[in-house]
Amino acid sequence: MPSDLPRGAPVIPEPTLGVWLGFFAMVFGQFMAMLDIQIVAAAIGDIQNGVGASRDEISWVQTSYLIAEVIGIPLSGFLSRALGIRLLFTISAIGFALASIACALSWDMASLITFRAIQGFLSGGMVPTVMSALYLLFPVRLQPVGGAMIGLVLTLAPSAGPTLGGYISEALGWRAIFWVTVIPGFVVAALAWRFIRLGAFNGAMFKQIDFPGLIGLAAMLGAAQYVLEEGPGEDWFASGEIVFWTCVSATGAFVFFWRTIGNAAPIVDLRPMKIPTFAIGSAIAFILGMTLFGPVFLQPLFLAEVRGYNPEQIGHAMWAQGVAMFVTAPLMSVFLRRLPDLRAIGALGFLLVAASCWMQANLTAESGFFEFILPQAIRGVGMMVCFSAVMQPTLQALPLELVPSGPPLFNLLRNLGGAFGLALLTTIHGHAFAFHRQQLYAAADGQDPRVQQMVSGMAQFAPPSAVDPQRLGEAMYARLLDREALVMAFNDSFLALAFAGAAAALAMIALKSNPAERFDPAMADSH
Repeated sequence: MPSDLPRGAPVIPEPTLGVWLGFFAMVFGQFMAMLDIQIVAAAIGDIQNGVGASRDEISWVQTSYLIAEVIGIPLSGFLSRALGIRLLFTISAIGFALASIACALSWDMASLITFRAIQGFLSGGMVPTVMSALYLLFPVRLQPVGGAMIGLVLTLAPSAGPTLGGYISEALGWRAIFWVTVIPGFVVAALAWRFIRLGAFNGAMFKQIDFPGLIGLAAMLGAAQYVLEEGPGEDWFASGEIVFWTCVSATGAFVFFWRTIGNAAPIVDLRPMKIPTFAIGSAIAFILGMTLFGPVFLQPLFLAEVRGYNPEQIGHAMWAQGVAMFVTAPLMSVFLRRLPDLRAIGALGFLLVAASCWMQANLTAESGFFEFILPQAIRGVGMMVCFSAVMQPTLQALPLELVPSGPPLFNLLRNLGGAFGLALLTTIHGHAFAFHRQQLYAAADGQDPRVQQMVSGMAQFAPPSAVDPQRLGEAMYARLLDREALVMAFNDSFLALAFAGAAAALAMIALKSNPAERFDPAMADSH
């Protein structure tokens, strides 16, 4: 440990039932914020039809949320020191619930996008503070229990989201997906305020806000998130708009780091990155984000585009991963308490994720529910294992005074990894589809008797009213080739995720868990 990062934290008392209840409420609030992204994604088609938006317009329902969230996450470190964890979480949970009401009552696209951005920013205030609370409320021997709860929430939400979103949207309409988070938001806010005693209000910090650094941070992360979201659809740097926002992000990064490095009161405290264990763990969290969000992105897309499933059917096909996580979570709390070195089990978790993606790199046009069960179950176990094995040593390396600053950086890198992974997968998928389509069309020689026989066979299915059955047969054959190219593109995308999981397994070797770095923080109002 660097000498400028002191420890000396006393042992905290045993948590009371009220502390456990308050912490559980915070974890549920974190789950609610994470789940919101996925259930909205599952209902995006219904939202588009409901508000009469174009494809480009409707994408901003998610993009505005993600841009605001990626700005709010790093700011939560500053806000938790200024407001205190208790007040910040309570404000964020109440604000999130109110923003959900506003989204449900939105009257046009502009209002919906605005309220979604507010939701996203407030979500950024909830997610990291839960991790900070874990390491400030509980002694070391109980931290694995809370860590397993957080790991379950952060890995289950992306898996359960499509299922819940599909059910709710089909049964109750798209506005209901916003109403379902309202009452839970107020309940978790009340419980957290009642039972969590972390942090004192420090209004003097607001007088020290580095506004140039804040603007640089917003420009850097907001523009980067936009580029990652929209880049694949705009052919990346072939688009002047993408080039412009990339320059904005780079300029914002220059301003942010110029103002932050060496600043006694930076808008984002980067000192946790001086700790090798934390820096390595956060880098692995970047890859973790790719392997967490990537399969959840590809599976519903495959089922919708190749199999023609509706949101409810997609939900039916994606339950296995969530069940596997529920079963694994209690076991992980035991492993985390008893294993002094989590590198091996973390590497095993990533290898399970890689194996599950490898299995899904062999899909066919007929693959569906039964072909998805085993890979999802394996991935559910793997994600639960590797997330917990990465988070615990990474955050336990933090001294007391840096606990509010570390989780925002850890979560930011995980989210950015997810955004980067989705952008990369979208690009791989698009290029792979074009490549395989070209190869299949080139191989489909119209003079080949086998091709002619297949086209003639398809032409027999033409309706009696068809003017040119032969041409209709050719069109049906072309659609068949397109479908096969699409399946091959999905296989290539899953293969890329398998390699990412294997790379993360290798990186786990460097994530040492030194018992001397662990601490028992005091539950004090000054932190």
